[in-house]
Amino acid sequence: MTMVRARAALPAPAGPSVPGRIRLISGITVASLALLFAALAVGSASARDGLRVIGRDAGPQVVATAGLYLALSDMDAQVANALLMGRDHAGARVEAQRLYERRRAEANQALLKAFELAGDDPAERRTIQSLLDQLGRYERLVGQALLLDERSRHAAGPPPEEVVTVYRQATDLMRLVLLPQAYNLTLESGTIVRRTYDDKNVWIPLVRAAVVVAGLLALVCLVWLQVFLATRFRRVFGPALLAATLATGIAMLTGANVLGHDLESLRTAKRDGFDAVLSLAKARAISNSMQGDQSRFLLDKERADTYEHTFLDKSQAVVYFYTDNLSSYHERVSSSSRFLGLLGPVLVGDTGHQVLENYRAYQAQDARMRALATAGDTAKAVDNRLDDLRAAFDAYDRSLQKLAAEHQTRFERAIDSGESALNNLWRLLPFAIGGIGLLVVAGVWPRLKEYR
Repeated sequence: MTMVRARAALPAPAGPSVPGRIRLISGITVASLALLFAALAVGSASARDGLRVIGRDAGPQVVATAGLYLALSDMDAQVANALLMGRDHAGARVEAQRLYERRRAEANQALLKAFELAGDDPAERRTIQSLLDQLGRYERLVGQALLLDERSRHAAGPPPEEVVTVYRQATDLMRLVLLPQAYNLTLESGTIVRRTYDDKNVWIPLVRAAVVVAGLLALVCLVWLQVFLATRFRRVFGPALLAATLATGIAMLTGANVLGHDLESLRTAKRDGFDAVLSLAKARAISNSMQGDQSRFLLDKERADTYEHTFLDKSQAVVYFYTDNLSSYHERVSSSSRFLGLLGPVLVGDTGHQVLENYRAYQAQDARMRALATAGDTAKAVDNRLDDLRAAFDAYDRSLQKLAAEHQTRFERAIDSGESALNNLWRLLPFAIGGIGLLVVAGVWPRLKEYR
C-alpha cells in the first residue's frame, strides 16, 4: 500500500524526450523547407504563365489582330489608287488591284486569328461576325466601282460621277463601320495582355517576398536544429546540416533572383516590346489610311475638304502637333522634334530618327501635291501622288517596319531570357529538394540512432 502511494506521488515527465524534440524540430524544419519550395513552384508557374500569355499566345495574336486595321485601310487605299489611275497607268492599276487582293487575304487571316483569341467572349464574336458581314458588302461595292471605272476608260484623275458615287458608299462603309470595329477589336483583344501583365506585376513580387520569408524561416529552423544537436550532444555542428543550410540559402537566393529576373523580363517584353510593336502597327495602319485619303482628295472633288481634314486628323494621331489646319501642320512637322502621338514614345535610336526624317519627307511631298491640285494642275498632282509621294511613303513605311522589327527583337529576347531562367531553375529544383532532404536526414538520423 505504501509502495503504491509512493509510485503515485512520482512527478510526471516534464516534456517530450530528446528524440521527440529532435523529431519536432526536424519536422518544423522540413515544413519550412516545403514552404520555401512551394513558394518557388507557385512563383515560377505564375511567371511562366505570364511569359506564355504575353510572349507566345495572346501577345503575338493581338499584334496580328492589329494587322487587320492595316489590311482594311490599305484595301481602301488601293481601290482609290486604282480608280485615280485610269487608262494612263494601266500597269500600276494592275499592281494596285493585286495589292488589294493580297490585303483582303491578310484581313481574312487576321479575322481568323481574332476569332481564335475571342474564345467564348460573345461581344468579341459578335464584332468579328459583323466585320465579316460588312466586309462582304464592301467587296461587292468595290467590285461594282472597279467594273464601272474600267468601262469608262477615263484618263488619270477623277473618274466619272457614277464611279465616284459607288465608291463613296464603299469608302464610307470602310471608314465609318469596318475600321472603327477593327480598331475596337484590337483594343478588346489587348485587354487580355494588359490584364495578365497587371496581374503578374502584382503577384510575382508578392510570391518573391514569400520565397525570401520562407527561405529565412527555413534557415532559422536549420540553425535551430544544429544548435540544439550541438548543445545536447556536446558536439560541433554536423557537416550534413551545414551543407543543407548552405544549399537552402543558395536555393532561396537563386529562386528570388530568377523571379526578379522574370518580372523584369515581363516588364521589358510588355513596355519596350509589345507596347512599342502595337503602337507601330497602329501607326502604320493609320498611315496607310492617310495615303488613301490623299488619293480620295484627288478622286472626289466634292469631298476634297473632308478628306483633307481627315488626313490632318490621322497625321496628328501619328505625330501630334497642336494645329488647326494642314498647312500649319506641315510647317510644324518640318521644324520641330518634340511631339506626342503614337510615334512619340517609340522613336528611339538611329532607326527612330530615320522614321521621323522619312515622315517629314512624306509630309513635304503631301504639301507639294496639294499645292499642285489647288493650282488646278490635276494631272501633275496625280503624277506626284503616284510617283514622288508614293516613293516618300514607301520609304517612311519601310523605316516603320524596320523599327517595329527592332522592338520585336527586344520583345522576343526578353521572353526567351525569362523562359530560359525558369527552365534552369526547374532543372535544378528537383535536385535541390532531394539533396537538402537527404542532408537533413543524414544530419539527424545518427543522433536518433543513439537512442535505440
